[in-house]
Amino acid sequence: MFVMSIWCSSLSLSSRSLAIALVVCITLVYFSYSFNACLLASISRSLQQYPPLTQSNLRNLLALTSTARNESSEAGNSSSSTNTSSTNASSSVSTSAPPAQAVTSSLDGAPKYQLLRQQGLRPSRHLPDTLIIGVKKSGTRALLEFIRLHPDVRAAGSEVHFFDRHYQRGLRWYRHHMPYTIEGQITMEKTPSYFVTKEVPQRVYHMNPATKLLIVVRDPVTRAISDYTQAASKKADMKRFEQLAFINGSYSVVDTNWGPVKIGVYARYLERWLLCFPLSQLLFISGERLIMDPAYEIGRVQDFLGLKRVVTEKHFYFNATKGFPCLFKSEARSTPHCLGKTKGRNHPHIDPAAIERLREFYRPFNNKFYQLTGINFAWP
Repeated sequence: MFVMSIWCSSLSLSSRSLAIALVVCITLVYFSYSFNACLLASISRSLQQYPPLTQSNLRNLLALTSTARNESSEAGNSSSSTNTSSTNASSSVSTSAPPAQAVTSSLDGAPKYQLLRQQGLRPSRHLPDTLIIGVKKSGTRALLEFIRLHPDVRAAGSEVHFFDRHYQRGLRWYRHHMPYTIEGQITMEKTPSYFVTKEVPQRVYHMNPATKLLIVVRDPVTRAISDYTQAASKKADMKRFEQLAFINGSYSVVDTNWGPVKIGVYARYLERWLLCFPLSQLLFISGERLIMDPAYEIGRVQDFLGLKRVVTEKHFYFNATKGFPCLFKSEARSTPHCLGKTKGRNHPHIDPAAIERLREFYRPFNNKFYQLTGINFAWP
């Protein structure tokens, strides 16, 4: 009986210990679950503060970084171009691009590029796939700014003038002036003087015979006046347009050696390009329509480049004061703004008789241009 009592007492004690241990275990599990739940919720809230790192966001990050690089390099480009003639002999040494190791090192320090590398995307510079080759004062800057709204287009911020002024510096130098891109993006550069420079078509062909070429054209008479207006804004004592466009003070003989008049003979320059490139690799954009209906022309450009139509009517608004389309946002700015103050200048009054004589002069060249392009631009 005594033994039975001890056994029962031991059994009761063991059950009590087991119950206590069970309660302790349940308590620990509860606190562990609560702690982990709070931790996960905190992490989730932190992640929600940042947008998902999608391909589109990666390209936007690259665009912001590349824009800053372009802006900082424009001053250097303009200053270096003034010393071209004195540095030709040593250009292969002094103007060559930095070693690949140095470029990689600079990228390693940029947080945005670290994010790109984490996604397996390594930004690099490439020679351009597409060139805006002209025509001066026809809307090339507007075209560049408009098409740069597309996330798959990256462009040099300033005119590089490689094929007409700096060709002796080599393709390595040229590539160093291009923006960083990732796979799937198009590299673009704009220099309007390429269209009229004799050696450029063959030089571009040697770089890449598959290069796509964008050419903005407008009524050559209006273009000549716009060209003159820009030059006159920089020179107070410049002669009147009529004095420069004609010889011997009369309207009978047009001065075809004067730059603003000479550039407007588009057919002459186009024939050179067609010796190197098929017409299918050239897209002609109407400068007049680019102003009146920018979405239409940019749509054609996107189709030509094989891009999805991302840039549409929603990106533009018309500024009645400037008489020019403006942007609700651009690659560099997220607020509505127009192009620079030099765009949309008021033209001086030109004698109507002089304008009519110039139209008569250009008419046969315009018809030739229509035949070469297969497009009737209907200029007066």
